[in-house]
Amino acid sequence: MNDASPQRKRHYILVCASCGRQYDDDGLILDCTAGHDPALLRTQYSDDLFNPSADHEGLFRYQRWLPVSGARQHGEDTGRTVVYRSSGLAGLLGLPNLWIAFNGYWPERGARLETATFKDLEAYSVLGRLPEHRVILTVASAGNTGAAFAWACSRRQLPCLLIVPAKGLRRFRFRGPLHPCVNIVVIEDGDYPDAIDLAAAVSGIPPFHAEGGVRNVGRRDGLATVLLSAFEEMQCLPSYYFQAVGSGTGAIAVLEAAKRIRTAMGGLALPKLMLCQNRPFTPIFDAWRMHRRSVSGSTEHFRDAIQHVYADELTNWAPPYAIRGGVYDSIVESKGDVLAASNATARSAADMFSELEGIDIEPAAGVAVACLQDAAAQGSFEKEAVVLLNITGGGRRRLGRDYSLIQAEPGLRLTRKSLAGEATAYQAAALRDICGRKAIQRSILTVQSAYCAISGIRVNRN
Repeated sequence: MNDASPQRKRHYILVCASCGRQYDDDGLILDCTAGHDPALLRTQYSDDLFNPSADHEGLFRYQRWLPVSGARQHGEDTGRTVVYRSSGLAGLLGLPNLWIAFNGYWPERGARLETATFKDLEAYSVLGRLPEHRVILTVASAGNTGAAFAWACSRRQLPCLLIVPAKGLRRFRFRGPLHPCVNIVVIEDGDYPDAIDLAAAVSGIPPFHAEGGVRNVGRRDGLATVLLSAFEEMQCLPSYYFQAVGSGTGAIAVLEAAKRIRTAMGGLALPKLMLCQNRPFTPIFDAWRMHRRSVSGSTEHFRDAIQHVYADELTNWAPPYAIRGGVYDSIVESKGDVLAASNATARSAADMFSELEGIDIEPAAGVAVACLQDAAAQGSFEKEAVVLLNITGGGRRRLGRDYSLIQAEPGLRLTRKSLAGEATAYQAAALRDICGRKAIQRSILTVQSAYCAISGIRVNRN
């Protein structure tokens, strides 16, 4: 599908983190075409001043530093991060300069992210970046990202195909029914990387297009607004930034935002990224502690570990760790660290936060609170330091009390085995029906071939 109208010049360009090659964005570019090792593209905006828009209170308050274009940036606004100085948690931990970046639903604080996590920020930014001609955006998710895209695409009536493991479907509860343009595929016995593999295979056939994850500048710059909101409220950059990570996309984004603010304001020190994982699923923690630039571990080990974690939204065993401009480079550049918390301490920390601050938080946020508590107790940083704690999701229980939420149901349920089995033709027909596109029949065969190649399974095409 080609857009016959002339390409409108955008207010930014894309720059490769490795070779510096520059690109005019068409809203879909994910990678540098030069022949080098994988590297992230970054946005370079024509306006290098920090200048929030007075016309918006939500995410698009920062539209000058968001890769959104044309009419898309003037659509219905969404919420943004609410930043406040802690008293309850700060008092307990003895951290007088602890600030909370709250992402979720908390009406008394003005927090109105509709799916109760900071994934709303990336969803609306990614959709705002898309070209005017339509593609079927294909999104892999552990749960929260998929829910954010489902609701945002439903509101904007933009077609999308969401692929999630079955355990992530519980996060697909909304204030109303989803628009028929939103289609959900569940892998019953799958994990997040299985959803990533399936989405990549489907995206190989037009009009399906990969959302791209960390490679999508819309996703990173949407998440970067966490720090933009913090800087606007705090009037400074934090010395330490705590966040629970699965892929680490949000942490990469925060460092990119800090560098942008430093350029605009001059002379500011970058925050130290303090990334937090949930034992026993700790691929980033393990790689960092072993001074390795790449994540390692068997699929069997990771699948087993996933069954024993409190925060299953953090279970990505293929994070963008080694890629140029990715997690490893971001930790090194910021002089940061990676921490880990047990299930018990994360649960206790989530309860403590709810009691002291007055709102329920997601398991991932509980991991971040637990790691902050441990770091403060061990004297890992000076007590007077300015610390920003990213509560990446919260208020889900509160949202459920305020609204009668509707559980979304998938259009198709698959298993890992069935992707390579004789039932593929029936699955292809079902996918074609739920998406209303014959192209999906070809893409499911691509999926089958890709899956079988990885698994070493012979395909029965009779």
